[in-house]
Amino acid sequence: MAKGSRAYEKIYCVTKTGAFARDFRLASQIQSAAVSIMSNVAKGFERKRSSEFHQFLSIAKASCAEVRSILYVAFDVEHIDEDTFNDVRNQADEVGRIIGALRASIELPLKSKPVTKDTK
Repeated sequence: MAKGSRAYEKIYCVTKTGAFARDFRLASQIQSAAVSIMSNVAKGFERKRSSEFHQFLSIAKASCAEVRSILYVAFDVEHIDEDTFNDVRNQADEVGRIIGALRASIELPLKSKPVTKDTK
């Protein structure tokens, strides 16, 4: 795989250049969110229970949203150009879709209706 082709690698590459490299707090926040995506998928999978995996996938998907949100900030304050913004945002969107589909594939069954007594 080429350098920067994984989502978190792209984030690290982007945050090492230009104004983004000097904005330590924003760079650290987006790096942390990007790593959190992969970490939460791994943690949830390791739990070996569908319900916990589902919960950690939800957290990972939320981290994708955080990455996208921070990308908008970085673009608005001109830390990244439009092409970089679109490239990284599109990848974050795709990761979010993949996680969402995985989460849907292990969707927790609906709780059954409560059992009631028949009154005769």
